[in-house]
Amino acid sequence: MFRKRHILSSLARELLALQPLFLLFLFSLHHNTVQCQGRLSKHVSSEPPSPSRPSSAAPSSSGYKDDPRKIILSMVLGAVTGLVCSVLFALVVRCVVQYLNRTPILKGPVIFSPKIASKTLQSALAKENHLLGSSPNGKYYKTMLDNGLTIAVKRLTPFESNSPEAKRKSVKRQIQTELELLASLRNRNLMSLRAYVREPDGFSLVYDYASTGSLADVLNRVRENELPFGWEVRLRIAVGVVKGLQYLHFTCVPQILHYNLKPTNVMLDAEFEPRLADYGLAKLLPNLDRGSSLYTPPECFHNCSRYTDKSDIFSFGIILGVLLTSKDPTDPFFGEAASGGSLGCWLRHLQQAGESREALDKSMLGEEGEEDEMLMAVRIAAACLSDMPADRPSSDELVHMLTQLHSF
Repeated sequence: MFRKRHILSSLARELLALQPLFLLFLFSLHHNTVQCQGRLSKHVSSEPPSPSRPSSAAPSSSGYKDDPRKIILSMVLGAVTGLVCSVLFALVVRCVVQYLNRTPILKGPVIFSPKIASKTLQSALAKENHLLGSSPNGKYYKTMLDNGLTIAVKRLTPFESNSPEAKRKSVKRQIQTELELLASLRNRNLMSLRAYVREPDGFSLVYDYASTGSLADVLNRVRENELPFGWEVRLRIAVGVVKGLQYLHFTCVPQILHYNLKPTNVMLDAEFEPRLADYGLAKLLPNLDRGSSLYTPPECFHNCSRYTDKSDIFSFGIILGVLLTSKDPTDPFFGEAASGGSLGCWLRHLQQAGESREALDKSMLGEEGEEDEMLMAVRIAAACLSDMPADRPSSDELVHMLTQLHSF
């Protein structure tokens, strides 16, 4: 919505800027036409009558024969002059408007939450913070502000030190504008951007801290039998994830794609409510690592430009399959020919053979009603993992499918 209002306001300013140009063009054309007509009237009235003809007769002098062409030439020159002046004026106005509307490069922390103060944030970032994880593009920290608020900080380094991209002001303005757009998004299933700090070689992004950790952390504890994880909680997580995608795909204008959906980017709060992290960053930062993984849809292995909202759905299908099976997609079992080579192929094979129950985590099996819901969820996951993007359901359709399995 923020981007839509910005586009409309820019369009309104452009129209207001072009209105005086059109008036100037018409005035110039009218002024030159009037001058031509005045010169013609003066010339005709001052011409002496021919001695061999009555004064009322039409003039036959060769000088009069050129008058229509002179009139047309004057009108054309006037029109061209007015048009050139209009174009030059339009260029000047456009340059002035672009200069006034360009995004200023902000220095220091940019805060979007009243709970965070600039000085306390800078002080916290300067400390040695608890490392939560790392990736080729940055590190993730947990830190506490002076007011007792615990936050998560993601330090992105999309550019090499002293690279031309890092110094280019246009790149900095573009990233800053996109970060402000992401900060304006509000949904219970998204990790809201609370602040950011521009640094010489990247950005520090500040989010709320998710106390339970990521879905990947929880699944690792489940596999080690350290945490009970029933179907109701798993289904609630699946519904929350797809509701976050629904907001990005259908509510945001322009549409926002996640590009990097996987369990490490699904954060869980104390009540196991999921919140999507890292949404939109891969498009915002072209150099951000988003290499092919088991969560990457087949159409995007060699061409990321083909990524669509249905590509996000494929990644969600893998997450739903992991929630149903508790299996890691990197398990060597999925590399065997009997399993089809991947979690998705294995689920589709079992679903088509009528053996979906074999895929379910045995620790969840119990009540008959829940088992029916899980078997239906296997069918939904198989549909999300279709090789053809057009055969996958949309996030809007998935919300209805999954919420019908249980009351939320």
